[in-house]
Amino acid sequence: MDKKTKLSVIVPVYNMEKYLRKCLDSLVGQTLEDIQIIIVNDGSTDDSQSIIDEYCQEFGQKIMALKKENGGLSDARNFGMQYAQSEYYTFMDSDDWVEKEAYEKMYNKAVSDNFDIVVCDTNFIFTDHLEKVGSGIDNDVIGDNLIKRSYLSIFPAAWNKIYHSRLIQTNIRFTKGVWFEDVEYIYKILTYVKSIGIISEPLYQYLQRENSITYTFNEKIFD
Repeated sequence: MDKKTKLSVIVPVYNMEKYLRKCLDSLVGQTLEDIQIIIVNDGSTDDSQSIIDEYCQEFGQKIMALKKENGGLSDARNFGMQYAQSEYYTFMDSDDWVEKEAYEKMYNKAVSDNFDIVVCDTNFIFTDHLEKVGSGIDNDVIGDNLIKRSYLSIFPAAWNKIYHSRLIQTNIRFTKGVWFEDVEYIYKILTYVKSIGIISEPLYQYLQRENSITYTFNEKIFD
């Protein structure tokens, strides 16, 4: 990709053949057309790569497909960040999906007041129901003091936010091999953030699989 696009979406993939098409369909169908989809195959051993190849063939102008040896979610995200060439960047798990207008709404909000980060609400999709989870913040936040206050309330996930590309230059990255890597990344990156824009709509759809970290939380993992 020669020109700078509006948004880079970094999607790590590891053995997600069952869910990957729904994820990628939601990305290639975004109303924000000026988008860079960075797919990082983190050493998958199933048919994930075949699905990636299929989408590359049809939507190659939007997709950058990368391969690496398995290193885990944090490592794959960090790998993908090296290739982000957009005004803003974000992360998406390969078993999740977003609403059709999600990134257009988030990008428009971001550029409306040059926000460092824009946050949306999330629907947690369980087997038999869904639960809406807010961003933890009701209104836009601007200024160091208010940003610091938001530390206690902001929902510390990496994937319901878009980030200005200047935050990549901080060299803050995900730590490899830790549980709840999102929490660590968010609180590190917030020290460089001067403004947060809020969209109180559940634009991100988070699938709660039974073997996911959040679904199987226990005190030993937390310790």
